[in-house]
Amino acid sequence: MSYFNVRVYGILINADNQVLVSDEQSGGRIFSKFPGGGLELGEGLADALKREFMEECAAEIEVLEHFYTTDFYEKSSFNDSQILSIYYFVRERHPLLLSFKTKAFDFDADSLQSFRWINLKDLKTEDVTFKTDQTVVELLLKQIDL
Repeated sequence: MSYFNVRVYGILINADNQVLVSDEQSGGRIFSKFPGGGLELGEGLADALKREFMEECAAEIEVLEHFYTTDFYEKSSFNDSQILSIYYFVRERHPLLLSFKTKAFDFDADSLQSFRWINLKDLKTEDVTFKTDQTVVELLLKQIDL
């Protein structure tokens, strides 16, 4: 059975022109992506994104503006669903209290997720795993005045 899988992600850019990336291990795969995740039934997009940032980053965010919605077909890497991803620019309400890493997949012993800041001037499509995130990187690099 095929179905839609709605995902919502936040593009968080700090004062040093760095974007936040999440490195994760799930479903037997390792991948890098923007923070965010799946929409739950009965939940709005902004509320889902705020919940995901609380769950993943223990951070309260403000959703600023829509950036991109998937405009091509993408099958999930984990099941038979069709992925529909929506990206928003977000801002943290308080400084993030995360242990930031400098290399990908540098997990602490008790976690299969870590976070990195990547300078926008150094950002490349290869820094993220999935096609939708790579599209967002391409669009970011075109739009942001570096």
